[in-house]
Amino acid sequence: MTDAMDAAVFKAACPDCRGCFELTAGALRLAIGASRRTTFYSFTCPDCGAAVRKPAGERIVELLTGGGVRTLRLHSTA
Repeated sequence: MTDAMDAAVFKAACPDCRGCFELTAGALRLAIGASRRTTFYSFTCPDCGAAVRKPAGERIVELLTGGGVRTLRLHSTA
């Protein structure tokens, strides 16, 4: 099953160094929160090493989960 997840490749860009690259599902993390503000994906830039965090709308969430990206569901404490 790991091979199938690693087969998915996603295009990404770093806002720090402006590098463009492709990442496997294993290089990305998805956090799903209670709102749009708390739903995001993250990765480490392979070019400059920066920690990158970007908002994830409904379509991005669908693509990333379908591609095997590890997902963390955030729960509110209220």
